[in-house]
Amino acid sequence: MTRSATKSPLEYEEFASVWDAIADSPEEAANLRLRAELMRQLSSYIGAQGWTQVEAARRACISQPRINDLLRGRIARFSLDALVNLAAALGREVTVRLDDAA
Repeated sequence: MTRSATKSPLEYEEFASVWDAIADSPEEAANLRLRAELMRQLSSYIGAQGWTQVEAARRACISQPRINDLLRGRIARFSLDALVNLAAALGREVTVRLDDAA
């Protein structure tokens, strides 16, 4: 192998978002982006209601540790389906819009 074929230790890659950097594919990055946004909005809604974690869990029919996972942003613990179901249980509607890829 020639020296020009190896990467210099000072080289780095640039990504459009953190999700693109940690995902293995554009599809996985898109899924992470959507999950993160749903989690952010659900956390914001719960906070705006002034609910404790126990109250939010009771209203959503899930456990308090599950709400804690949501509020702490533990994205790996939630599927898109689970987040949509959680939103519905809290009386929120999730809408979908398709845009051209950036």
